[in-house]
Amino acid sequence: MVNIITLDHGNGGKGTNELIHNIFYKYLKNEILLQQGDSSIIDNINGKLAVTTDSYVIDPIFFPGGDIGKLSICGTVNDLAVSGAKPLYITAGFIIEEGLKIKELEDIVKSMADTAIKCGIKVVAGDTKVIPKGKGDKLYINTTGIGVISDVKRDFRRKLISEGDKIIVSGTMGDHGMSIFCKREGMYFETDIESDCNPLNSLIEEILREKVNVKFIRDITRGGLATTLNETLHEEKISIVINEKDIPVRENVMALCEILGFDPLYIANEGKILIVVSKEDCDKTLEIIKSNPLGREAAVIGEFIIDPNKKVYLKTKYNGTRIIGMLEEELIPRIC
Repeated sequence: MVNIITLDHGNGGKGTNELIHNIFYKYLKNEILLQQGDSSIIDNINGKLAVTTDSYVIDPIFFPGGDIGKLSICGTVNDLAVSGAKPLYITAGFIIEEGLKIKELEDIVKSMADTAIKCGIKVVAGDTKVIPKGKGDKLYINTTGIGVISDVKRDFRRKLISEGDKIIVSGTMGDHGMSIFCKREGMYFETDIESDCNPLNSLIEEILREKVNVKFIRDITRGGLATTLNETLHEEKISIVINEKDIPVRENVMALCEILGFDPLYIANEGKILIVVSKEDCDKTLEIIKSNPLGREAAVIGEFIIDPNKKVYLKTKYNGTRIIGMLEEELIPRIC
């Protein structure tokens, strides 16, 4: 029995058919996917559609806290959820390098299936391509996510932000990026750093259900917190002030960043969100987030101010102030 992916698995014949039925249909099956047509037919969806697409090229494909399969579902679900949408469907395209162990592929697809069930989303279409050994790096996954916005009041455009609005992060910064770095470089600490890769749709839904005055939501991924903060700036006369002492960072993440000369504000997460909320609803929103297991380390880190410079200012632990810009260099490549 063949235990690795061969080019025959991508020729559209018997090998491809066996791979689809023995792995993909086995774990991802649902009534839409099992239509087994060249396209899947979905019944009417009531509300505004939200659509997102992404590609995942992470190295390594298995890491503490997850794998490329779990990451592909979480990343797509989170992109839909932060737009105020309820995630419904996802498609998945697999670019598989010849030589990948079939058991590894099966573990990844099972992980996708488990995560999809947790998120309440269905994988409804897919594609598989096999490329020759040496022409890829084990496995790439491309996804498209479809969600629905049933509440027209969910409008998270940056233009709604105003002076005094507060900024909340749902947890510690830099966990995912440093987890990947440690695994890739073979670095280990007394306390291993684990990725925060998680679906956030249930947490976001809990926040929105309480009718708090949320102005903007964004998941903190590549580019880290610093880049995400800069992306929230829209109005010419609005700036941001954040307090370094209030930004949650795990001790082991901070220690490794100091050793390597990294700034944790630029390190990626895959299970954290930034929320801009009115100052009147800040305490209530923080309480809601902290009541969820994925938000227990949430914190208010700053606010928006009237300022013509359109900058992000960091008040340091030593009472200084510095400007935080967007990420300009790739600190850790292939992290998602």
